[in-house]
Amino acid sequence: MSKITVKDGTEIFYKDWGTGQPLVFHHGWPLSADDWDAQMMFFLEKGFRVIAHDRRGHGRSSQTPEGHDMDTYASDVAALAEELDLKDAIHIGHSTGGGEVIRYAAKYGKGRVSKAVLISAVTPVMVQKDSNPDGVPLSVFDEIRENTATQRAQYFHDFTLPFFGYNREGANVLQGVRDNWWRQGMMGSIKAHYDCVKVFSETDFTEDLKSVDIPVLVMHGEDDQIVPIATTAYKAVKLLKNGKLITYPGFPHGMPTTEAATINKDLLAFIQS
Repeated sequence: MSKITVKDGTEIFYKDWGTGQPLVFHHGWPLSADDWDAQMMFFLEKGFRVIAHDRRGHGRSSQTPEGHDMDTYASDVAALAEELDLKDAIHIGHSTGGGEVIRYAAKYGKGRVSKAVLISAVTPVMVQKDSNPDGVPLSVFDEIRENTATQRAQYFHDFTLPFFGYNREGANVLQGVRDNWWRQGMMGSIKAHYDCVKVFSETDFTEDLKSVDIPVLVMHGEDDQIVPIATTAYKAVKLLKNGKLITYPGFPHGMPTTEAATINKDLLAFIQS
């Protein structure tokens, strides 16, 4: 397996396939690089170099108890980009990975990142507070923490229903998709998953969004039950200097999997624009 060792000794697993312009995929909580299978195959066949890593504590990367904060996540990506000498790269992030993309682009992307994509992303900030009164109440994230800490296996199984919109009337529920999500989640560290709840809910990406001048595509499902569109995408695109928003009626949080054909088509159009 391909891994790099970052400065604190943590090993970061990654996949690196193909040649051509690099596309770097950043997964969401509590998953792994495998969540991008539908995109990795599609863009590999289109002639791109496709790269995806497992965030520290997730998937096949080290189950370190330390470093579960967005600055460290971005630093790990910077180490990977340097190791692979990535230039003119397009970084694509889903959910927590969207936050990771914009933090990395803002802090380390100069000269290396040409475009970014935020899919169902947690940007600019999710949690409700005085400066974000219509955010998601902290109690919701406390519940996620509690269930992750005490009954992770069952909770992750149940979480797939709203994640993929499988709790909606008439949904085409695919058990294999649910099982694959659960498999990825259970590969990772319970400590990393617990700590990451604070990262994806409380990290404020406002200044990151304001600071980047590269083209950024924001994609979000209008029926996202995990990361509400009104709290995130609608606000994020207004903070970007060069942002574009595409919304999808009825699409769920996990739309890169359930609606891969549509998402891949729109991604390709943005990449080639």
